Amino acid sequence: MDLDRLIKHTLAIQAIPSPTFHESHRAAFIKNAFTKAGLTDVEIDSAGNVYGAVRGGSTPPVVLSAHLDTVFEEEANVEARLEGERLVGPGVGDNAVALAALIELSHDLPKIDRSGDVWLVANVCEEGLGNLRGMRQVVERFGEHVSAYICLEGMALGHVYHRALPVHRYRVTATTAGGHAWIHAGRPSAIHTLLHLGSGLLNLAGRANSRTTLNVGTISGGTTINSIARSAWMEIDLRSESAHSLRVLCEQVTAHARSFADRDMRIQIDTIGERPSGGIPEKHALVQAARQALEDAGETQVLLEVGSTDASIPLSLGLPGVCVGLTRGGEAHSMQEFVEIQPIGRGYQSIVNLTLAALKIDQITGDPGLSG
Repeated sequence: MDLDRLIKHTLAIQAIPSPTFHESHRAAFIKNAFTKAGLTDVEIDSAGNVYGAVRGGSTPPVVLSAHLDTVFEEEANVEARLEGERLVGPGVGDNAVALAALIELSHDLPKIDRSGDVWLVANVCEEGLGNLRGMRQVVERFGEHVSAYICLEGMALGHVYHRALPVHRYRVTATTAGGHAWIHAGRPSAIHTLLHLGSGLLNLAGRANSRTTLNVGTISGGTTINSIARSAWMEIDLRSESAHSLRVLCEQVTAHARSFADRDMRIQIDTIGERPSGGIPEKHALVQAARQALEDAGETQVLLEVGSTDASIPLSLGLPGVCVGLTRGGEAHSMQEFVEIQPIGRGYQSIVNLTLAALKIDQITGDPGLSG
């Protein structure tokens, strides 16, 4: 690994705005880097995912991926900077530094003896309402004919995500007649209705256990300050370690929202996102290989986790998959997001170790029944 080159690529990638559904410029950068490194079969598929192959032997391949998109809109993208032993800037850890690691791997893996191919993939639509669309297409392409799916995140060093956290997302829209704030005072307001509705949702969330969460992520509506809002909407994110608990919470949320509908107020509830559950056991050969790879690279504490990551797609299908991290960082999804430079070497070595170990596992089988 050339650390200076990795840092240079991290800063270059982070400087390219890449909100979900608009990853094409960053994808072109990665494709060019793969081509320059000499990978074969470099291409961008119909979803926008970038592929490049490091050819090896006859063992089923490892698919090594990192997502292209960020949670930041194009105008919010501020170029990252080097501050001492940190890189600081929105999206630098989620997921620019992991994409830079893919480029490093495109240089290093061809120099290492391997028993099978390694496919490096930069995929779209991991964040927000992308609903893991890019990874779904990756798994459709390779299916079960792989040794492992390994997904990279920039700031999760020491964590091995081997269980998928189920997520359900709704948009609740309130619609009414509207009118003038003074002349039609007393008419129902879509915004006022959603404020009351949302307050009740927070009470539902308060009754849920700590492993089940509810978040009102966005709310919008109305036209002018002196108009009674004719329409307003909110988007709600629900997640739980338990698929059953999530179903119960979904039923409670939809029943609560519908209770605000009457002759003067229309309530519409739309599902706008779902992320599946699934997993493989802690004793699975791939999970143990991921743990060993981290320990061999010098990590003293390894945590086996549940999370909503790109690995959720293969895991939901009972396929061998994990999500692992490259380095440590903080302030994710904020303008002060940062990653630490010093641990990158250990994280990178652990990814190389895991990739080679996955190619040597004779049979890896998943357990689609393990849903948390």
